[in-house]
Amino acid sequence: MTGSDTFEIFLAAPPGLEQILAREAEEKGFGPLEVVPGGVIFQGGWPDVWRANLQLRGAGRVLARIGDFMAFHLAQLDKRARKFPWDRFLRPDVPLRVEVTSRKSKIYHAGAAAQRIENAIRDTLGASVTPEAALVLKVRIDDNRVQLSVDTSGEPLHRRGHKEAVGKAPMRETLAAMFLRRCGFDGSEPVVDPMCGSGTFVIEAAEIAAGLAPGRDRRFAFQDLACFDAAAFEEMRGAGALPRPDSAVRFYGSDRDQGAIRMATANAERAGVAATTGFQMLPVGQLTPPPGPPGLVMVNPPYGARIGNKKLLFALYGTLGQVLTDRFRGWRVGLVTSDPGLAKATGLPFGPEEPPVAFGGLKVRLHRTDALR
Repeated sequence: MTGSDTFEIFLAAPPGLEQILAREAEEKGFGPLEVVPGGVIFQGGWPDVWRANLQLRGAGRVLARIGDFMAFHLAQLDKRARKFPWDRFLRPDVPLRVEVTSRKSKIYHAGAAAQRIENAIRDTLGASVTPEAALVLKVRIDDNRVQLSVDTSGEPLHRRGHKEAVGKAPMRETLAAMFLRRCGFDGSEPVVDPMCGSGTFVIEAAEIAAGLAPGRDRRFAFQDLACFDAAAFEEMRGAGALPRPDSAVRFYGSDRDQGAIRMATANAERAGVAATTGFQMLPVGQLTPPPGPPGLVMVNPPYGARIGNKKLLFALYGTLGQVLTDRFRGWRVGLVTSDPGLAKATGLPFGPEEPPVAFGGLKVRLHRTDALR
């Protein structure tokens, strides 16, 4: 393939969350979808690439497969790379970085392969190829097939563009969105986070309820491609920047750290959801449910690996469990931790163990309850 109207699009997800991302992509009208290790694949065109980057809350990156060919040695790779229509996708004035991986192939030296492709792009397109470039061409040589993909996102998609202040171990927005979805959250019920840090769960929940596109405030790498249509994309982006009419649902965060509350409040303001969110400094023991119907308590407490003393954490988790059991009847709970022992210390009736998810060098799990009785 050398670039047609439709091509393979890969949505990256942390291993363990591929099915959740697939459900979100299906709801947004992408597909047919194929779930593969590390993500989801579907066939689409450039408007689908723009929309996936703009609208999907769970995708970490969006890769566009722009071509593939067979190559059994470096000379053949060089020749075929020089024949590839780079100008259909890349601009001569935008610097590029080339990343190569190789497995089960006669071309086994990734560095030598990268050099051939870089030279081909320099010589035929005139683009500068540099390790510091923001735009990335990912080359995967697998069983002698050379697959060319452009990382159309640029910065990882969890960087929504409106969150400046973060705490010590922030939950990524993409993970937060998928954990909320896994707990059955659809924007129609309140969410409480009693250890909210910089406010990620609360702000994501408020944005979902408002129907705001997660990528509405940021730039993407595809805006530097030759095939980019700026006017069409701005029209698409504009539709995702207008919140739905104000609903009655509210989202609440609390934390014992005044600095965290300041950060969360500022982040909510920048995200445009200050009107539906509220943050207050409060230790877990003083937590009470907000007025109105029950909803979801979503919490990512300290794990001990990076923050806090492990022995003290057992007491903290115990207090959290006791408070939720005593005061939050009818609420569901979603708790993210790397230590099953800490989850158990809450005494909450969690369901079957979920698959682990890689997060910041740790394996974390989501623990979920039904409505507390």
